[in-house]
Amino acid sequence: MGESDLVSKTRRPVMGRDSGWLIGSDLIAIFLALVGQIFLTKALLTEDYGIYIVALDAFATFFLIIDLGLPTLIARDGANDTSKIWASIFRVYKLQLICSIPFIILAIITTPLIVEEWKEFLDLLVICGFIALVHIASYAPRSGLRAAGQAKLEAGTKVMERTVTVMGYLILYYQGSSSVSSFALVFLLGALIGLAAALVFSYWILKPISNNKNSILSDSWLDNKTLLLQALPFAVTLGVLPYVIRIEKFIIAGEIGVEGAALFHVAQLAWLAGMVVPQALRAALLPVLGESRNDSEKFQKSLENSLDLCLGILPVGLFSGAAIVYLLLPIAFPEQYIDGSLGASAVELFMVLLFGWCLTLLATPTYTALQAGKKPWNFTVLIAVVVIFATIFGYILIRWQAMESDGSGLYAGAIASSITSGFLLLMSIQLSSNWELIKSRKYQIISAIFISAIACYGLTIGSWIAISGLTLFYFIPQGIRSISPTDLIHSES
Repeated sequence: MGESDLVSKTRRPVMGRDSGWLIGSDLIAIFLALVGQIFLTKALLTEDYGIYIVALDAFATFFLIIDLGLPTLIARDGANDTSKIWASIFRVYKLQLICSIPFIILAIITTPLIVEEWKEFLDLLVICGFIALVHIASYAPRSGLRAAGQAKLEAGTKVMERTVTVMGYLILYYQGSSSVSSFALVFLLGALIGLAAALVFSYWILKPISNNKNSILSDSWLDNKTLLLQALPFAVTLGVLPYVIRIEKFIIAGEIGVEGAALFHVAQLAWLAGMVVPQALRAALLPVLGESRNDSEKFQKSLENSLDLCLGILPVGLFSGAAIVYLLLPIAFPEQYIDGSLGASAVELFMVLLFGWCLTLLATPTYTALQAGKKPWNFTVLIAVVVIFATIFGYILIRWQAMESDGSGLYAGAIASSITSGFLLLMSIQLSSNWELIKSRKYQIISAIFISAIACYGLTIGSWIAISGLTLFYFIPQGIRSISPTDLIHSES
């Protein structure tokens, strides 16, 4: 294999290019997941469907700690020397395998104690456990591909996995199957194909240039003790992060009731779909910042480019999200979730949550800077203080407003969520020590936040003032410039 072939396969990660692939694949995956859920709800008994979903979530949450935060370090450090990524992937696998043994044993012991009818659903529970483990195993090679500048291949594995799963669901549905274990096996098959594709692509890209005996991507990788300590903040965060987006829903369930929680959940579903955009941007930015962590000038330049891209995406995401929810939510969900009979409209609640999406998007540069920086524990501190703030503030605001009416309590939940996103933005700036970046762009950032707030308020109440958000399209040219062809060409060299 010639040098030119290697150059074409390994390249510097670039936020604009890579985030485009990741956002696209995640949106496709969400759409396919929705289609899959439609087939599942039609084919399975309600009880079987409920057990399937609960088992998947339970095992995914329980086994998440096996990740150990190590794939995040591959994404962060891998771009420094792509020849060491392949060896690093298998080093991560060895550590994860050792860690998995006690958790698997614990799952075997505790599952019969928690699930009363475990014998009846034993095959389903085993399959769901394997699904969770296979998904975790796919994170390392996918992170390696991203660090090697091949986010498009990582994106391909995600779409491939979801496509196989949905096609399998479709076949079972038209065959008239109502076996929940059969549908779970199809999901496992999709996950295995996604993992296999990630490993094959990683082998194709990384093996030809691999230094099999060297997995030291940075000082964090000098020995296993140091590596695990460096990854610990990300491992801890993985255990806490799933609760951040559920706090308001839990409080609403306690203060208003399960119907209120269900309504809030529907509004959140659309919001969570939109959150794939900042998540994909962070995933693409992490290896970029990791590569330049020791070069302050380059690091700051990458942050500025990412801020430009976020500002450019802001108006597109705001208005497209609002339009999609206005048009599709009434079609996709029963009338009671839209007409206000449960105290509020899921569409209006989403518009309040949409402002939180805008703030989360703007937090992308500083949030990722914490992950890529030299003090990873600051990232854990960020998540911890955000969870504490969300819990205390959300409880006080929701409880206070719920005394007035259920509708007021529901809107309070959405407002609390958006204010928490603002708190996340401020804390990420403070902990990443990036106030200079903010000060240099303060007028753009303040105007973006202010106009987004007015536009979201207008969308919530159905007022013409929502069109003020059109002024945000001013930022699109600089967003385009942040991913200019010149930069992309330079990144390939």
